[in-house]
Amino acid sequence: MLSHLRVSNLGILTEAAIDPSPGFTVITGETGAGKTLLLGGLRLILGGKADAGSVGPADDTAQADGVFVDGDDEIGVSRIVPRSGRSRAHLEGAIVSAAVLEERLGGMVEIVGQHDQLLPTRSSYLLDLIDGTLDDGGMRTRRAYDAAWAGFQEARARREALGGDQIALARELDLTRYQAAEIAKAGLVPGLDEQLETDLSRLRNLEEIQEHLAETVRTTAAMADMAGELVARLRKTSGLDPSLAGLAEEAEGLAASVSELSRAANTAADGLDLDASGLEELEQRLTAIGDLKRKYGRTLEEVISYGEGAARRAKELETLLGEADRIDETLDNARARLVVGAGSLRQAREKASRSVSERMAEHLADLGLETARIAFSFTEVEPGPGGADRVAIRFASDARLEPGDISAVASGGELSRLVLALRLSARAPGAATLVFDEVDTGIGGKTALAMGAKLAELAGSNQVLCVTHLPQVAACADTHYVVERSTDGGAAARLVDGEDRVAEIARMLAGLPESEAGRMAAAELLARSR
Repeated sequence: MLSHLRVSNLGILTEAAIDPSPGFTVITGETGAGKTLLLGGLRLILGGKADAGSVGPADDTAQADGVFVDGDDEIGVSRIVPRSGRSRAHLEGAIVSAAVLEERLGGMVEIVGQHDQLLPTRSSYLLDLIDGTLDDGGMRTRRAYDAAWAGFQEARARREALGGDQIALARELDLTRYQAAEIAKAGLVPGLDEQLETDLSRLRNLEEIQEHLAETVRTTAAMADMAGELVARLRKTSGLDPSLAGLAEEAEGLAASVSELSRAANTAADGLDLDASGLEELEQRLTAIGDLKRKYGRTLEEVISYGEGAARRAKELETLLGEADRIDETLDNARARLVVGAGSLRQAREKASRSVSERMAEHLADLGLETARIAFSFTEVEPGPGGADRVAIRFASDARLEPGDISAVASGGELSRLVLALRLSARAPGAATLVFDEVDTGIGGKTALAMGAKLAELAGSNQVLCVTHLPQVAACADTHYVVERSTDGGAAARLVDGEDRVAEIARMLAGLPESEAGRMAAAELLARSR
Protein backbone atom coordinates (compact mmCIF):
# COMPACT_ATOMS: atom_id res chain seq x y z
CA MET A 1 0.00 0.00 0.00
CA LEU A 2 1.19 3.51 -0.85
CA SER A 3 1.26 5.62 2.30
CA HIS A 4 3.12 8.70 1.03
CA LEU A 5 4.02 10.24 -2.32
CA ARG A 6 6.02 13.41 -2.83
CA VAL A 7 6.89 14.94 -6.21
CA SER A 8 9.03 18.03 -6.74
CA ASN A 9 9.93 19.97 -9.90
CA LEU A 10 8.25 17.46 -12.19
CA GLY A 11 6.80 19.50 -15.04
CA ILE A 12 4.70 22.26 -13.50
CA LEU A 13 4.46 20.48 -10.13
CA THR A 14 6.69 22.61 -7.95
CA GLU A 15 6.06 20.60 -4.78
CA ALA A 16 3.20 18.18 -4.26
CA ALA A 17 2.74 15.56 -1.56
CA ILE A 18 -0.17 13.24 -0.78
CA ASP A 19 -0.85 10.66 1.91
CA PRO A 20 -3.42 8.34 0.35
CA SER A 21 -5.91 6.65 2.64
CA PRO A 22 -6.08 2.84 2.78
CA GLY A 23 -9.46 3.08 1.01
CA PHE A 24 -10.45 5.37 -1.88
CA THR A 25 -8.44 8.52 -2.65
CA VAL A 26 -9.22 10.92 -5.51
CA ILE A 27 -7.09 13.63 -7.09
CA THR A 28 -8.93 16.43 -8.89
CA GLY A 29 -8.15 19.84 -10.36
CA GLU A 30 -8.53 21.97 -13.44
CA THR A 31 -7.40 20.61 -16.80
CA GLY A 32 -3.66 21.18 -17.12
CA ALA A 33 -3.14 21.69 -13.40
CA GLY A 34 -0.77 18.72 -13.21
CA LYS A 35 -2.90 15.98 -11.68
CA THR A 36 -1.48 13.24 -13.87
CA LEU A 37 2.06 14.40 -13.08
CA LEU A 38 1.55 13.02 -9.57
CA LEU A 39 1.02 9.62 -11.13
CA GLY A 40 4.07 10.29 -13.28
CA GLY A 41 6.05 10.57 -10.07
CA LEU A 42 4.51 7.29 -8.90
CA ARG A 43 5.56 5.63 -12.15
CA LEU A 44 9.11 6.88 -11.59
CA ILE A 45 9.46 5.28 -8.16
CA LEU A 46 7.99 2.08 -9.57
CA GLY A 47 10.92 1.91 -12.01
CA GLY A 48 9.30 3.57 -15.02
CA LYS A 49 11.25 5.29 -17.78
CA ALA A 50 12.81 8.62 -16.76
CA ASP A 51 12.40 11.54 -19.17
CA ALA A 52 14.80 14.46 -18.78
CA GLY A 53 12.25 16.61 -20.60
CA SER A 54 9.90 16.29 -17.63
CA VAL A 55 12.27 18.21 -15.32
CA GLY A 56 10.59 21.46 -14.30
CA PRO A 57 11.99 24.98 -14.32
CA ALA A 58 12.60 25.32 -10.57
CA ASP A 59 15.80 23.25 -10.46
CA ASP A 60 18.11 21.05 -12.52
CA THR A 61 16.53 17.86 -11.17
CA ALA A 62 13.09 16.41 -10.62
CA GLN A 63 12.49 14.07 -7.71
CA ALA A 64 9.85 11.60 -6.61
CA ASP A 65 9.80 9.99 -3.16
CA GLY A 66 7.47 7.38 -1.77
CA VAL A 67 6.78 5.21 1.24
CA PHE A 68 5.07 1.84 0.85
CA VAL A 69 3.68 -0.34 3.60
CA ASP A 70 4.10 -4.08 3.09
CA GLY A 71 2.73 -5.94 6.10
CA ASP A 72 4.71 -4.67 9.08
CA ASP A 73 7.47 -3.21 6.90
CA GLU A 74 7.85 0.31 5.56
CA ILE A 75 9.75 0.68 2.29
CA GLY A 76 11.26 4.05 1.40
CA VAL A 77 12.08 4.80 -2.24
CA SER A 78 13.38 7.80 -4.15
CA ARG A 79 14.05 8.61 -7.82
CA ILE A 80 16.02 11.62 -9.03
CA VAL A 81 15.88 12.69 -12.69
CA PRO A 82 18.55 15.22 -13.79
CA ARG A 83 18.14 17.56 -16.74
CA SER A 84 21.12 15.80 -18.29
CA GLY A 85 22.59 12.41 -17.50
CA ARG A 86 21.11 9.23 -16.05
CA SER A 87 18.50 9.06 -13.33
CA ARG A 88 19.37 7.76 -9.85
CA ALA A 89 17.26 5.52 -7.66
CA HIS A 90 17.41 4.72 -3.96
CA LEU A 91 15.61 1.91 -2.18
CA GLU A 92 15.70 2.02 1.62
CA GLY A 93 18.83 4.19 1.45
CA ALA A 94 20.74 1.98 -0.99
CA ILE A 95 21.51 3.00 -4.57
CA VAL A 96 19.74 0.64 -6.98
CA SER A 97 18.78 0.45 -10.63
CA ALA A 98 15.34 1.26 -11.99
CA ALA A 99 14.96 -2.44 -12.78
CA VAL A 100 15.37 -3.27 -9.09
CA LEU A 101 12.62 -0.77 -8.23
CA GLU A 102 10.30 -2.42 -10.73
CA GLU A 103 11.11 -5.89 -9.42
CA ARG A 104 10.65 -4.94 -5.77
CA LEU A 105 7.63 -2.61 -6.03
CA GLY A 106 6.01 -3.24 -9.41
CA GLY A 107 3.79 -6.02 -8.09
CA MET A 108 2.43 -3.77 -5.32
CA VAL A 109 0.80 -1.21 -7.63
CA GLU A 110 -1.33 -1.59 -10.75
CA ILE A 111 -1.90 1.53 -12.83
CA VAL A 112 -4.81 1.76 -15.27
CA GLY A 113 -4.60 4.82 -17.48
CA GLN A 114 -4.46 6.08 -21.03
CA HIS A 115 -1.13 4.32 -21.53
CA ASP A 116 -2.07 1.22 -19.55
CA GLN A 117 -5.26 0.18 -21.33
CA LEU A 118 -3.57 -2.89 -22.80
CA LEU A 119 -3.69 -4.68 -19.43
CA PRO A 120 -6.93 -6.57 -20.21
CA THR A 121 -5.44 -7.66 -23.54
CA ARG A 122 -2.56 -9.49 -21.85
CA SER A 123 -3.20 -13.19 -21.52
CA SER A 124 -0.95 -13.59 -18.46
CA TYR A 125 -2.84 -10.82 -16.64
CA LEU A 126 -6.22 -12.40 -17.40
CA LEU A 127 -5.06 -15.90 -16.47
CA ASP A 128 -3.80 -14.69 -13.07
CA LEU A 129 -7.20 -13.10 -12.38
CA ILE A 130 -9.14 -16.17 -13.54
CA ASP A 131 -6.93 -18.55 -11.53
CA GLY A 132 -7.66 -16.45 -8.48
CA THR A 133 -11.37 -17.31 -8.85
CA LEU A 134 -10.95 -21.09 -9.19
CA ASP A 135 -13.00 -23.15 -6.76
CA ASP A 136 -11.48 -25.90 -4.60
CA GLY A 137 -11.66 -28.43 -7.42
CA GLY A 138 -10.10 -25.97 -9.81
CA MET A 139 -7.26 -25.26 -7.40
CA ARG A 140 -6.57 -29.00 -7.07
CA THR A 141 -6.46 -29.18 -10.86
CA ARG A 142 -4.02 -26.28 -10.95
CA ARG A 143 -1.76 -27.97 -8.39
CA ALA A 144 -1.92 -31.23 -10.38
CA TYR A 145 -0.82 -29.35 -13.49
CA ASP A 146 2.04 -27.73 -11.56
CA ALA A 147 3.20 -31.20 -10.47
CA ALA A 148 2.94 -32.50 -14.04
CA TRP A 149 4.95 -29.53 -15.31
CA ALA A 150 7.65 -30.15 -12.69
CA GLY A 151 7.80 -33.82 -13.71
CA PHE A 152 8.07 -32.91 -17.38
CA GLN A 153 10.84 -30.39 -16.67
CA GLU A 154 12.75 -33.01 -14.68
CA ALA A 155 12.42 -35.61 -17.46
CA ARG A 156 13.47 -33.08 -20.09
CA ALA A 157 16.48 -32.06 -18.00
CA ARG A 158 17.50 -35.73 -17.73
CA ARG A 159 17.14 -36.10 -21.48
CA GLU A 160 19.27 -33.00 -22.10
CA ALA A 161 21.86 -34.19 -19.60
CA LEU A 162 22.07 -37.51 -21.41
CA GLY A 163 22.46 -35.78 -24.76
CA GLY A 164 22.96 -37.67 -27.98
CA ASP A 165 26.53 -38.93 -27.45
CA GLN A 166 26.32 -41.95 -25.17
CA ILE A 167 29.84 -43.01 -26.20
CA ALA A 168 31.23 -39.78 -24.74
CA LEU A 169 29.30 -40.38 -21.52
CA ALA A 170 30.67 -43.92 -21.32
CA ARG A 171 34.21 -42.58 -21.75
CA GLU A 172 33.57 -40.02 -19.01
CA LEU A 173 32.24 -42.78 -16.76
CA ASP A 174 35.41 -44.85 -17.21
CA LEU A 175 37.55 -41.81 -16.41
CA THR A 176 35.63 -40.78 -13.30
CA ARG A 177 35.57 -44.36 -12.02
CA TYR A 178 39.37 -44.58 -12.45
CA GLN A 179 39.92 -41.22 -10.73
CA ALA A 180 37.65 -42.07 -7.81
CA ALA A 181 39.27 -45.50 -7.39
CA GLU A 182 42.82 -44.14 -7.60
CA ILE A 183 42.16 -41.58 -4.89
CA ALA A 184 40.21 -44.02 -2.70
CA LYS A 185 43.01 -46.61 -2.97
CA ALA A 186 45.45 -44.13 -1.41
CA GLY A 187 43.45 -44.22 1.85
CA LEU A 188 43.69 -40.49 2.31
CA VAL A 189 42.53 -38.64 5.40
CA PRO A 190 43.08 -34.96 6.24
CA GLY A 191 46.57 -34.38 7.69
CA LEU A 192 47.95 -37.73 6.47
CA ASP A 193 50.73 -36.12 4.44
CA GLU A 194 51.95 -34.11 7.42
CA GLN A 195 51.94 -37.22 9.61
CA LEU A 196 53.90 -39.19 7.02
CA GLU A 197 56.45 -36.38 6.73
CA THR A 198 56.94 -36.52 10.52
CA ASP A 199 57.33 -40.30 10.49
CA LEU A 200 59.77 -40.10 7.58
CA SER A 201 61.91 -37.51 9.34
CA ARG A 202 62.04 -39.70 12.46
CA LEU A 203 63.17 -42.80 10.56
CA ARG A 204 65.75 -40.91 8.52
CA ASN A 205 67.35 -39.52 11.74
CA LEU A 206 66.75 -42.50 14.01
CA GLU A 207 70.36 -42.99 15.21
CA GLU A 208 70.91 -39.31 15.95
CA ILE A 209 67.58 -39.08 17.82
CA GLN A 210 68.53 -42.16 19.85
CA GLU A 211 71.90 -40.64 20.73
CA HIS A 212 70.36 -37.35 21.87
CA LEU A 213 67.72 -39.09 23.96
CA ALA A 214 70.37 -41.28 25.65
CA GLU A 215 72.43 -38.20 26.51
CA THR A 216 69.26 -36.53 27.81
CA VAL A 217 68.60 -39.51 30.09
CA ARG A 218 72.16 -39.35 31.48
CA THR A 219 72.02 -35.57 31.97
CA THR A 220 68.65 -35.61 33.71
CA ALA A 221 69.85 -38.41 36.02
CA ALA A 222 72.77 -36.26 37.11
CA MET A 223 70.47 -33.24 37.46
CA ALA A 224 68.12 -35.31 39.62
CA ASP A 225 70.96 -36.14 42.04
CA MET A 226 71.95 -32.49 42.24
CA ALA A 227 68.31 -31.39 42.66
CA GLY A 228 67.90 -33.88 45.52
CA GLU A 229 70.94 -32.46 47.31
CA LEU A 230 69.60 -28.91 46.70
CA VAL A 231 66.22 -29.78 48.20
CA ALA A 232 67.89 -31.30 51.30
CA ARG A 233 70.02 -28.21 51.93
CA LEU A 234 67.14 -25.74 51.49
CA ARG A 235 64.87 -27.76 53.76
CA LYS A 236 67.50 -27.49 56.49
CA THR A 237 67.89 -23.77 55.76
CA SER A 238 64.13 -23.15 55.96
CA GLY A 239 64.11 -24.99 59.29
CA LEU A 240 66.57 -22.47 60.59
CA ASP A 241 64.86 -19.51 58.89
CA PRO A 242 61.16 -20.08 58.11
CA SER A 243 61.13 -17.02 55.83
CA LEU A 244 63.17 -19.12 53.34
CA ALA A 245 60.54 -21.85 53.08
CA GLY A 246 59.62 -20.57 49.61
CA LEU A 247 63.08 -21.42 48.31
CA ALA A 248 62.68 -24.98 49.52
CA GLU A 249 59.33 -25.28 47.73
CA GLU A 250 60.82 -23.97 44.47
CA ALA A 251 63.65 -26.51 44.77
CA GLU A 252 61.14 -29.31 45.29
CA GLY A 253 59.26 -28.19 42.16
CA LEU A 254 62.49 -28.14 40.18
CA ALA A 255 63.36 -31.64 41.37
CA ALA A 256 59.92 -32.91 40.32
CA SER A 257 60.26 -31.32 36.85
CA VAL A 258 63.70 -32.87 36.33
CA SER A 259 62.35 -36.25 37.41
CA GLU A 260 59.39 -35.97 35.00
CA LEU A 261 61.69 -34.94 32.15
CA SER A 262 63.93 -37.93 32.87
CA ARG A 263 60.97 -40.34 32.76
CA ALA A 264 59.69 -38.80 29.51
CA ALA A 265 63.11 -39.09 27.86
CA ASN A 266 63.37 -42.75 28.96
CA THR A 267 59.89 -43.48 27.59
CA ALA A 268 60.72 -41.79 24.25
CA ALA A 269 63.97 -43.75 23.97
CA ASP A 270 62.25 -47.05 24.76
CA GLY A 271 59.53 -46.28 22.18
CA LEU A 272 61.90 -45.68 19.27
CA ASP A 273 61.39 -48.10 16.40
CA LEU A 274 64.90 -49.38 15.78
CA ASP A 275 63.75 -51.06 12.57
CA ALA A 276 64.26 -48.65 9.67
CA SER A 277 62.75 -51.05 7.13
CA GLY A 278 59.60 -48.89 6.89
CA LEU A 279 61.57 -45.97 5.45
CA GLU A 280 61.15 -47.07 1.85
CA GLU A 281 57.40 -47.62 2.28
CA LEU A 282 56.94 -44.11 3.72
CA GLU A 283 58.88 -42.58 0.88
CA GLN A 284 56.71 -44.45 -1.64
CA ARG A 285 53.48 -43.28 0.02
CA LEU A 286 54.61 -39.67 0.07
CA THR A 287 55.63 -39.91 -3.59
CA ALA A 288 52.19 -41.31 -4.44
CA ILE A 289 50.47 -38.49 -2.54
CA GLY A 290 52.63 -35.97 -4.41
CA ASP A 291 51.51 -37.50 -7.72
CA LEU A 292 47.84 -37.21 -6.68
CA LYS A 293 48.33 -33.56 -5.71
CA ARG A 294 49.83 -32.79 -9.11
CA LYS A 295 46.77 -34.29 -10.81
CA TYR A 296 43.87 -33.46 -8.55
CA GLY A 297 44.62 -30.58 -6.17
CA ARG A 298 47.23 -28.47 -4.48
CA THR A 299 46.38 -29.78 -1.00
CA LEU A 300 45.41 -33.17 0.38
CA GLU A 301 41.93 -31.80 1.22
CA GLU A 302 41.43 -30.75 -2.41
CA VAL A 303 42.46 -34.22 -3.60
CA ILE A 304 39.99 -35.88 -1.22
CA SER A 305 37.22 -33.50 -2.37
CA TYR A 306 38.01 -34.21 -6.02
CA GLY A 307 37.75 -37.94 -5.38
CA GLU A 308 34.37 -37.55 -3.68
CA GLY A 309 33.13 -35.47 -6.62
CA ALA A 310 34.40 -38.03 -9.12
CA ALA A 311 32.57 -40.79 -7.22
CA ARG A 312 29.32 -38.79 -7.27
CA ARG A 313 29.68 -38.02 -10.98
CA ALA A 314 30.33 -41.69 -11.70
CA LYS A 315 27.08 -42.63 -9.97
CA GLU A 316 25.20 -39.94 -11.94
CA LEU A 317 26.64 -41.25 -15.20
CA GLU A 318 25.77 -44.83 -14.26
CA THR A 319 22.17 -43.73 -13.65
CA LEU A 320 22.01 -41.73 -16.88
CA LEU A 321 23.42 -44.54 -18.99
CA GLY A 322 21.21 -47.01 -17.18
CA GLU A 323 18.08 -45.09 -18.17
CA ALA A 324 19.31 -44.15 -21.66
CA ASP A 325 17.16 -46.81 -23.25
CA ARG A 326 14.00 -45.65 -21.51
CA ILE A 327 14.50 -41.88 -21.22
CA ASP A 328 12.52 -41.13 -24.38
CA GLU A 329 9.62 -43.22 -23.07
CA THR A 330 9.83 -41.43 -19.71
CA LEU A 331 9.77 -38.05 -21.44
CA ASP A 332 6.81 -39.06 -23.63
CA ASN A 333 4.87 -40.23 -20.57
CA ALA A 334 5.64 -36.98 -18.73
CA ARG A 335 4.45 -34.95 -21.72
CA ALA A 336 1.28 -37.01 -21.96
CA ARG A 337 0.52 -36.33 -18.29
CA LEU A 338 1.22 -32.66 -18.90
CA VAL A 339 -1.18 -32.48 -21.83
CA VAL A 340 -3.93 -34.18 -19.85
CA GLY A 341 -3.32 -31.81 -16.91
CA ALA A 342 -3.41 -28.82 -19.25
CA GLY A 343 -6.75 -29.92 -20.66
CA SER A 344 -8.23 -30.33 -17.20
CA LEU A 345 -6.91 -26.94 -16.16
CA ARG A 346 -8.42 -25.35 -19.26
CA GLN A 347 -11.82 -26.79 -18.40
CA ALA A 348 -11.56 -25.43 -14.84
CA ARG A 349 -10.54 -22.02 -16.17
CA GLU A 350 -13.36 -21.93 -18.70
CA LYS A 351 -15.83 -22.71 -15.93
CA ALA A 352 -14.40 -19.95 -13.72
CA SER A 353 -14.30 -17.47 -16.62
CA ARG A 354 -18.03 -17.95 -17.30
CA SER A 355 -18.77 -16.88 -13.74
CA VAL A 356 -16.42 -13.90 -14.08
CA SER A 357 -17.99 -12.82 -17.39
CA GLU A 358 -21.48 -13.01 -15.85
CA ARG A 359 -20.42 -10.79 -12.96
CA MET A 360 -18.65 -8.43 -15.36
CA ALA A 361 -21.84 -8.07 -17.41
CA GLU A 362 -23.73 -7.07 -14.26
CA HIS A 363 -21.13 -4.44 -13.37
CA LEU A 364 -21.01 -3.14 -16.94
CA ALA A 365 -24.78 -2.76 -16.96
CA ASP A 366 -24.47 -0.54 -13.89
CA LEU A 367 -21.79 1.43 -15.73
CA GLY A 368 -24.01 2.27 -18.68
CA LEU A 369 -23.34 -0.75 -20.90
CA GLU A 370 -26.66 -2.50 -20.27
CA THR A 371 -26.61 -4.67 -23.39
CA ALA A 372 -22.91 -5.42 -23.52
CA ARG A 373 -21.83 -8.97 -24.35
CA ILE A 374 -18.63 -10.32 -22.87
CA ALA A 375 -16.88 -13.69 -22.88
CA PHE A 376 -13.43 -15.20 -22.50
CA SER A 377 -11.98 -17.18 -25.39
CA PHE A 378 -9.29 -19.79 -24.79
CA THR A 379 -6.71 -20.94 -27.32
CA GLU A 380 -4.48 -23.96 -26.80
CA VAL A 381 -0.75 -23.18 -26.91
CA GLU A 382 2.46 -25.01 -26.08
CA PRO A 383 2.42 -26.00 -22.38
CA GLY A 384 4.39 -23.76 -20.05
CA PRO A 385 4.68 -23.15 -16.31
CA GLY A 386 1.26 -21.44 -16.27
CA GLY A 387 -0.64 -23.95 -18.39
CA ALA A 388 -1.28 -24.37 -22.10
CA ASP A 389 -3.77 -21.53 -22.56
CA ARG A 390 -3.90 -18.14 -24.17
CA VAL A 391 -6.99 -16.22 -23.10
CA ALA A 392 -8.60 -13.10 -24.50
CA ILE A 393 -11.69 -11.05 -23.71
CA ARG A 394 -14.32 -10.89 -26.45
CA PHE A 395 -16.54 -7.81 -26.14
CA ALA A 396 -19.48 -6.16 -27.84
CA SER A 397 -21.05 -2.98 -26.50
CA ASP A 398 -24.45 -4.07 -27.85
CA ALA A 399 -26.09 -7.49 -27.79
CA ARG A 400 -26.82 -7.19 -31.53
CA LEU A 401 -23.10 -7.01 -32.35
CA GLU A 402 -20.72 -9.91 -32.67
CA PRO A 403 -18.15 -9.82 -29.85
CA GLY A 404 -14.61 -9.07 -30.97
CA ASP A 405 -11.17 -8.48 -29.57
CA ILE A 406 -11.39 -5.61 -27.09
CA SER A 407 -8.30 -3.88 -28.46
CA ALA A 408 -10.13 -3.52 -31.77
CA VAL A 409 -13.77 -2.93 -30.77
CA ALA A 410 -13.69 -1.16 -27.37
CA SER A 411 -13.28 2.59 -26.99
CA GLY A 412 -11.06 4.14 -24.32
CA GLY A 413 -14.00 4.74 -22.02
CA GLU A 414 -15.28 1.20 -22.54
CA LEU A 415 -11.84 -0.23 -21.81
CA SER A 416 -11.71 1.68 -18.54
CA ARG A 417 -15.06 0.29 -17.48
CA LEU A 418 -13.99 -3.20 -18.59
CA VAL A 419 -10.93 -3.05 -16.36
CA LEU A 420 -12.99 -1.87 -13.40
CA ALA A 421 -15.62 -4.56 -13.97
CA LEU A 422 -12.90 -7.19 -14.36
CA ARG A 423 -11.21 -6.26 -11.10
CA LEU A 424 -14.54 -6.24 -9.26
CA SER A 425 -15.52 -9.61 -10.71
CA ALA A 426 -12.21 -11.41 -10.22
CA ARG A 427 -11.04 -10.54 -6.73
CA ALA A 428 -7.76 -12.38 -7.18
CA PRO A 429 -4.70 -11.70 -5.04
CA GLY A 430 -2.63 -9.08 -6.81
CA ALA A 431 -1.50 -5.53 -6.45
CA ALA A 432 -2.48 -4.00 -3.11
CA THR A 433 -2.86 -0.57 -4.73
CA LEU A 434 -4.94 0.12 -7.86
CA VAL A 435 -4.49 3.47 -9.58
CA PHE A 436 -7.02 4.73 -12.15
CA ASP A 437 -5.84 7.65 -14.28
CA GLU A 438 -8.85 9.47 -15.80
CA VAL A 439 -10.69 6.22 -16.52
CA ASP A 440 -13.98 8.16 -16.48
CA THR A 441 -13.47 9.47 -20.01
CA GLY A 442 -16.69 9.70 -21.98
CA ILE A 443 -19.15 9.04 -19.16
CA GLY A 444 -21.36 11.19 -16.96
CA GLY A 445 -24.66 11.37 -15.13
CA LYS A 446 -26.00 8.13 -13.71
CA THR A 447 -23.08 6.14 -15.10
CA ALA A 448 -20.64 8.43 -13.34
CA LEU A 449 -22.46 7.81 -10.05
CA ALA A 450 -22.22 4.08 -10.65
CA MET A 451 -18.51 4.31 -11.42
CA GLY A 452 -17.87 6.21 -8.20
CA ALA A 453 -19.78 3.57 -6.26
CA LYS A 454 -17.87 0.76 -8.02
CA LEU A 455 -14.51 2.34 -7.25
CA ALA A 456 -15.56 2.75 -3.63
CA GLU A 457 -16.64 -0.89 -3.57
CA LEU A 458 -13.27 -1.96 -4.97
CA ALA A 459 -11.60 0.09 -2.24
CA GLY A 460 -13.12 -2.32 0.27
CA SER A 461 -10.43 -4.86 -0.68
CA ASN A 462 -7.73 -2.71 -2.30
CA GLN A 463 -6.28 0.73 -1.87
CA VAL A 464 -7.69 2.76 -4.80
CA LEU A 465 -6.34 6.04 -6.19
CA CYS A 466 -8.15 7.84 -8.99
CA VAL A 467 -7.44 10.97 -11.02
CA THR A 468 -10.86 12.18 -12.11
CA HIS A 469 -12.82 15.07 -13.63
CA LEU A 470 -16.16 13.70 -12.46
CA PRO A 471 -17.74 15.15 -9.30
CA GLN A 472 -19.83 11.99 -8.95
CA VAL A 473 -16.64 9.92 -8.66
CA ALA A 474 -14.84 12.42 -6.42
CA ALA A 475 -17.77 12.53 -4.01
CA CYS A 476 -17.41 8.78 -3.29
CA ALA A 477 -13.83 9.03 -2.06
CA ASP A 478 -12.59 8.71 1.49
CA THR A 479 -9.76 11.19 0.88
CA HIS A 480 -9.72 14.08 -1.60
CA TYR A 481 -6.70 16.01 -2.93
CA VAL A 482 -6.82 18.99 -5.30
CA VAL A 483 -3.95 19.98 -7.58
CA GLU A 484 -3.95 23.74 -8.21
CA ARG A 485 -1.89 26.17 -10.25
CA SER A 486 -0.27 29.05 -8.34
CA THR A 487 0.27 32.62 -9.49
CA ASP A 488 3.88 31.89 -10.43
CA GLY A 489 2.78 29.17 -12.86
CA GLY A 490 3.70 26.21 -10.65
CA ALA A 491 1.32 23.72 -9.11
CA ALA A 492 0.87 21.99 -5.75
CA ALA A 493 -1.52 19.54 -4.11
CA ARG A 494 -3.64 20.15 -1.02
CA LEU A 495 -5.99 18.01 1.01
CA VAL A 496 -9.58 19.22 1.01
CA ASP A 497 -12.27 18.43 3.54
CA GLY A 498 -15.42 20.01 4.91
CA GLU A 499 -16.38 23.24 3.16
CA ASP A 500 -13.24 23.19 1.01
CA ARG A 501 -14.34 19.86 -0.41
CA VAL A 502 -17.86 21.13 -0.99
CA ALA A 503 -16.36 24.05 -2.93
CA GLU A 504 -14.23 21.73 -5.07
CA ILE A 505 -17.18 19.47 -5.88
CA ALA A 506 -19.20 22.59 -6.76
CA ARG A 507 -16.42 23.72 -9.09
CA MET A 508 -16.43 20.32 -10.76
CA LEU A 509 -20.22 20.40 -11.13
CA ALA A 510 -20.67 23.87 -12.56
CA GLY A 511 -17.35 25.69 -12.49
CA LEU A 512 -18.75 28.00 -9.80
CA PRO A 513 -17.22 27.10 -6.41
CA GLU A 514 -18.76 30.18 -4.78
CA SER A 515 -22.27 29.63 -6.14
CA GLU A 516 -24.75 28.88 -3.37
CA ALA A 517 -26.78 26.65 -5.66
CA GLY A 518 -23.63 24.84 -6.76
CA ARG A 519 -22.55 24.33 -3.17
CA MET A 520 -25.97 22.97 -2.23
CA ALA A 521 -25.78 20.51 -5.14
CA ALA A 522 -22.25 19.50 -4.10
CA ALA A 523 -23.30 18.99 -0.49
CA GLU A 524 -26.24 16.85 -1.64
CA LEU A 525 -23.93 14.77 -3.86
CA LEU A 526 -21.50 14.21 -1.01
CA ALA A 527 -24.28 13.25 1.36
CA ARG A 528 -25.75 10.83 -1.14
CA SER A 529 -22.35 9.25 -1.85
CA ARG A 530 -21.74 8.68 1.86
